[in-house]
Amino acid sequence: MFRACQRLGSEPLRVLFATTVKPMGTQATPGCFWCGLRLLAVDSTCWDVADSPANEAAFGRPGNSRSHDKSSFPQVRMACLSEVGTHLVLDAELAGCRTGEVTLVGRLPRSCGPGELVLADREFLGVPMWRAFTDSGADLLWRVPANRLLPVERMLRDGSWLSRIHAHTDRAHRDPVTVRVVAYQLHGTGHEGEDYRLVTTLLDARRYPARQLAALYQERWEAEAVFAELKTHQRGARVVLTSKTPDGVLQQIWAHLLVHHALRELMVRTAATRGLDADRVSFTEALRSARRSVTVTPGSFSP
Repeated sequence: MFRACQRLGSEPLRVLFATTVKPMGTQATPGCFWCGLRLLAVDSTCWDVADSPANEAAFGRPGNSRSHDKSSFPQVRMACLSEVGTHLVLDAELAGCRTGEVTLVGRLPRSCGPGELVLADREFLGVPMWRAFTDSGADLLWRVPANRLLPVERMLRDGSWLSRIHAHTDRAHRDPVTVRVVAYQLHGTGHEGEDYRLVTTLLDARRYPARQLAALYQERWEAEAVFAELKTHQRGARVVLTSKTPDGVLQQIWAHLLVHHALRELMVRTAATRGLDADRVSFTEALRSARRSVTVTPGSFSP
């Protein structure tokens, strides 16, 4: 089995993932669409991999925040584009931990397009990244770093306002991007008085009210739920990927993504036939059922 995996390598699994994944949510799928826009989210995470010289050379080893030593394991960074309502991973980029998450996420606009609304956290806000996604035709709703200045150019009826953002390299401010700013506070969350700001390409305050956009942004956290499914439930909490070779590591991650997609596709279809929200179907139960089916009837469950 080990030698067969070595002969196969990671590339066939990457290609299989790229050619088989697709969004499954419809207008009738709970949580998949808002105002006619398909909801997507981008985010990144890291996988601990086997401590071998080859893996450290290929992927790097992050520093340890609690000491001057480095982390116990090399790490692979993974950026994902996910469909919010179904938790399906639609695209992924893998690299060593020395590659920043902004760099990896910057490769995901290739899988976005018109009729989609991409949610992202504050670390991704920058004019080059913003334009990379908007050039795909997608709309955006991203959180703003606390230190970002967003002067009011025109106040809108719902309390949001139009402003402009500039690239750090555009010191003369000659090439701005117009955005709409939504500012709000969350109550009853333990963060009383904390200010939140979002920027969006959706400039029409009548069609896209600020209050609804603020409520919608919490759906970005579904990306964290996807990572929990992959790394905590499916792989196992605090489990390190076992391959001691870089290609073997990538093969394992693509395999995890394929299995996750197959599970989520099964869950979406099951929920649709029963008129349920896919979020009400237990991922851990679906995973246990799949494992039982593989054990009892080999070949019955395959990506």
